[in-house]
This record gives sequence, C-alpha cells and structure tokens, in this order.
Amino acid sequence: MDTWEDDPADQRTCLICGDRATGLHYGIISCEGCKGFFKRSICNKRVYRCSRDKNCEMSRKQRNRCQYCRLLKCLQMGMNRKAIREDGMPGGRNKSIGPVQITEEEIERIMSGQEFKEDAPEHTWGNNGDSDHSSPSNGASEGNQPSPASTLSSNRSVEMNSYTAALRDQYINTSMSTHYQLLPHLFSYATQSGLLAPQARSLYPQSHPLVLQLVAAEDLAPLATPMLIEDGYKVTQVELFALLCRLADELLFRQISWIKKLPFFCELSIEDYTCLLSSTWQELILLSCLTIYSAQIFGDLADVTAKYTPSDDELQSFSEDGMEVMERLIYLFRKFHQLKISNEEYACMKAINFLNQDIRGLSNISQLEQLNKRYWYVCQDYTEFKYPHQPKRFPEIMMCLPEIRCIAGKLVNIPLEQLPLLFKAVLHSCKSSLSSYRSGLSPCITVSSGN
Repeated sequence: MDTWEDDPADQRTCLICGDRATGLHYGIISCEGCKGFFKRSICNKRVYRCSRDKNCEMSRKQRNRCQYCRLLKCLQMGMNRKAIREDGMPGGRNKSIGPVQITEEEIERIMSGQEFKEDAPEHTWGNNGDSDHSSPSNGASEGNQPSPASTLSSNRSVEMNSYTAALRDQYINTSMSTHYQLLPHLFSYATQSGLLAPQARSLYPQSHPLVLQLVAAEDLAPLATPMLIEDGYKVTQVELFALLCRLADELLFRQISWIKKLPFFCELSIEDYTCLLSSTWQELILLSCLTIYSAQIFGDLADVTAKYTPSDDELQSFSEDGMEVMERLIYLFRKFHQLKISNEEYACMKAINFLNQDIRGLSNISQLEQLNKRYWYVCQDYTEFKYPHQPKRFPEIMMCLPEIRCIAGKLVNIPLEQLPLLFKAVLHSCKSSLSSYRSGLSPCITVSSGN
C-alpha cells in the first residue's frame, strides 16, 4: 500500500475516523487502525451488531465503540475488499485497485454475513468486539464442528492431516525405542475418514502410564491467591493490576514445580528447561487458566473485575492490539468450553506445547523432538480411545495450540495499564456466555464501563 512520509505539509486524515492517515489502504485514504480493522473483518468473515441505530459516531476516540458502524463506514467510503490478499498476509493483492462504489444491497449482504455463508459458518460479533455467538455443543462431534477462528481456518484440518502423515512416513522407516513400539496404530490417523463409523478398540498399554505420569505432575489444587471482594467495594485499576500480578506469580511458580515432576525431567538439561520455560511460560499459564483453573478464573476473578469501573480515558485509549487479543481470547474460551478438555488431554497439550524444538538456544533438539512426538502420539491415542464418536477431536485440540502461542505473543505488546480493562472485558464476556448457554439463550454480549 502507498504511504506518506512524515511531512507536515501532507498530514491527511482518515476518511473513516479522522485519525492521522498513513496512506492509501484498500483504495481509500485511511489510518493504520482502520486498515487493520477492515482487513480482519473481511478476512475473518466477521458479522457485527449495532446496539443503537446503526449511525454511531466514528472518531479516533469513538471508533472502537461500535464495530458494526465502523465496518459500515469503511464500505460506504469505498474500501475495496477485493484488494485484500486472500492469504491474509501483509500487502495488497492488487495495488492498482482503487475505491469502489457498491450498492446498498451489496453492503447489506456483507454486513449480514450473507456474502460469507457459502464459504464458512457465520460468526456474529457484539458491537464491542466480542467474538462469535455460535452456541457450543457438548463436544466437537462429527456433525457439529467448532467454528473456525481467524487463524484456525478450515484449511488447517488438511494441514494437520498432512503433518501427521509426514510424521508417520518418517517414523515407519526408522527404528523406534520400546516406548513407541506399541503405538503403530497412531500412524494410520491421517487415512481414517470422518465419515466412517468409529471402530471400538482398547487403549494401547504404553499410553495409559504416560498420561497418568503427566497428570500426576500437575498441581490441581485451587489457586491460593485471594480473589474474594466484599460487596459494595470498588476495585481500582492499581488494585486489579496488583491482583493480576500475584496470580501470575503463583501460576508461574506452579509451572516451575511442574517441570521438576515431569516423567522425562532427567532426559534434558537444566539449561534447556530454563530456555523452554522462559519462552513458553505465558502459553502454559494461559492454557491452565482455560482448563484446570477455569472455574476460579471465570468465576472468582471475573467477580473481582466486575467491581472495577474503567475511566473514559482508559476506554478510549484501548488499543487495536488489545481488541484483537480480546476477540481471540473469547473465541478460544468458547472453543475450550465446547470441547470440554479433560485433565488428561490438558496434561498432554501442555507437554506438547512446552516441548517446542523451534525455540532458539536449545542444545538437545533431537531428544526434544522425540519427546514432543511421544506425547503427540500418546495424546492422539488417548483421545481416539476416549472419544470414539468424535473422530476429529484430536486435530481440533491440537489446533488450539498455535492460537494459544499467537495470543501469548500478542499479549506482550499490550501496554500494562490496559491489562485490567482487557481482563475485565474478556472475563465479563466469557461469564455472560456461560450464563446464556445454561439458560439456553443465544449470547448477545456487550461490555460497558460499569458492572
């Protein structure tokens, strides 16, 4: 896309929100924020709702208040969705494409999601950036698969099968240690069709003790950090931030203790464990909060954040990165709630995520790769045995790990002063979703500055 130099004589304003424009993006003069918002909205096939009259004010300070009206104005001003690269990567698909004039009927098809229905299930997003409102089922069954998120497209299933097939081909032609010799059935995963009736079978002998060892290494006791606030007490931003820090400290300490209890602790060096933990601790904490500690995080902590009222300045300064992280976290919460991850699956997911041989500075990469594959196949074996009527459950679970890594990577870029508001918005939306699911209603969530 064309951009301008930092020339005071050429300070143009975004046609969407009036912020400083950085160039010609998707056919019109716009800022980086509106450019990114338009791209995410079109690439991820998002459908928003306006809680007012579909005529909300668009300004630099108000643009995050209503996603529906922001996308509507992007289309009305001529932003060209055909200029977005289909692969979602940076750079326009055709830089010669300029603004477009589309009919009201076309705009309505995009805003209502009709334009996207041929390609993917519809997502409905609240006017404050909440993620999709699709009701979860009791599991990722063959006939009811979870809706794809921005980085979890339907193509990822094909990639997952290809990856599993590649590992199978690599391992079939090599000698295997005694730990792996009883797991040959796992190599046939990619050839199994989701349309075939599930075949009853037993869990292979080596899988069960390996899974039990991982679960035994976990500290499943409730978090000890106090999260109870008396009625009527108003929590300040500083107090909420301090609580989040104390929780992070306790969760990190539990990860350190977990490493020392791992069944393969003696197979890697202390230096490698230090390197792995320093690179994955945020991912491990996020995964644990979504699973074994979810009752406290989305219950007790959500109640505390409900007693915190952000100021207007905090709301207006909430960044685009914060909005994206919020959307991804809410989607991931609903995905985990839908799948109902067991302790055994969680323990395997955590080990697989931790044993990341792509991290720089590791010394024993080959052993790390062997360990990673060991627990990949063990998790696959356990999941297929435990949930025979959910043949796609294992790839669905594994596809959550790249999303967790992506969110953890983006969290480090969120200003610290925005974390209290981020957690309030995420926990409020997720808790509201749970209430809606239990009452049988379709969740329609908004996040206000109050409780």
